[in-house]
Amino acid sequence: MELRGIGVVKAPHRTHERTRRTHSAEFKARVALEALKGIKTVNQIAQEEGVLTVQVSTWKKELHGKLPTLFESGAKQRHDDEKAERNRARLERKVGQLTIEKEFLEKKCVQLGIDLSERP
Repeated sequence: MELRGIGVVKAPHRTHERTRRTHSAEFKARVALEALKGIKTVNQIAQEEGVLTVQVSTWKKELHGKLPTLFESGAKQRHDDEKAERNRARLERKVGQLTIEKEFLEKKCVQLGIDLSERP
């Protein structure tokens, strides 16, 4: 608010609504690769592409971190997949076991006359 003379004049209300932009994977890869090459600075690339320098740096770090996985052997990839599958199966068994235990305990509560609506 501004004070002018005797009366009070409200400053015009401004809303700065920014729409969130999403960039394609191809765009991110191209920008990150350009930054990784080091021919131009991150600031120059960000200015040319119309994105923040922080975003270019983040994409560059992501690309740099994921490059070694491109050359992993198929055996390691299969091993990781098998390990993840075993873990998923173990968790599914545990969920099944806990479901059966819960149903058993609910049935016993009903038989003993314990009110289940008083759960914590």
